[in-house]
Amino acid sequence: MKVERKCKIVEKSKMGDAIWMTLEVGDMVRTSCKGPGQFVHIKCGEGLLLRRPISVCTCSEDEPSDLLSIVFEVRGEGTDWLARREVGDELDVMGMLGNGFPVKPDGRYLLVGGGIGVPPMRGCIQACQGNCTAILGFRSKDKMILSNLFDAECQKVLYATDDGSFGYHGYVDALVRQELTEDRNYDAVLACGPKPMLKNVYLAAKEFGVPVLVSMEERMGCGIGACLVCACDMKDGTRKHACKDGPVFNAEEVDWNV
Repeated sequence: MKVERKCKIVEKSKMGDAIWMTLEVGDMVRTSCKGPGQFVHIKCGEGLLLRRPISVCTCSEDEPSDLLSIVFEVRGEGTDWLARREVGDELDVMGMLGNGFPVKPDGRYLLVGGGIGVPPMRGCIQACQGNCTAILGFRSKDKMILSNLFDAECQKVLYATDDGSFGYHGYVDALVRQELTEDRNYDAVLACGPKPMLKNVYLAAKEFGVPVLVSMEERMGCGIGACLVCACDMKDGTRKHACKDGPVFNAEEVDWNV
């Protein structure tokens, strides 16, 4: 069910290049939450036709209004407008949309996030009650976000940076292989980030027989499956859409060669 609300910003802070916002969202969480990995579609400015899809970092049922947090970077005119909103301002928000990660409360998961794909993985921590290991990748140490929260909430956290300024010098798929070599007793690998990263994480985990679920970062128009912009090609020749069929897909079903 589509839920559209005027949502008030109740908290805002900056972390590196990213902006953290907490919103009061009425009964949005109670009526449309399907699990971690969903997104909201936010109207950004009067003159901009298309909304901006932003992954949900965390959400909670509350009274009198549910709470939802987002973390985003300025990538264009829309997110620049959003970044200039302040506490007390209202946003036109549609959500929660899409299908999230099917996390079992008693499951054990390996969470992999890259860059701005890190925030939605925090919802997975909550869903599995912290019974997880996280592998987080960033371009450099000064681009890192949410590391203090992951360190506090996960059983184990490994870091990779492209330039070697913090943690492992290289990409997260190498750490996925390292972790699964030592311990493959995970229900699944859950990953969010750029498509090349997701492909490499999938190939790494496949070597150990651990299933992988990925959240695909695709450009979106309507957010509800009408405009067909966010098409994802599947191995069986079909095309699914990130906004209504995803954004979470079984990595085994995705055509990674397109």
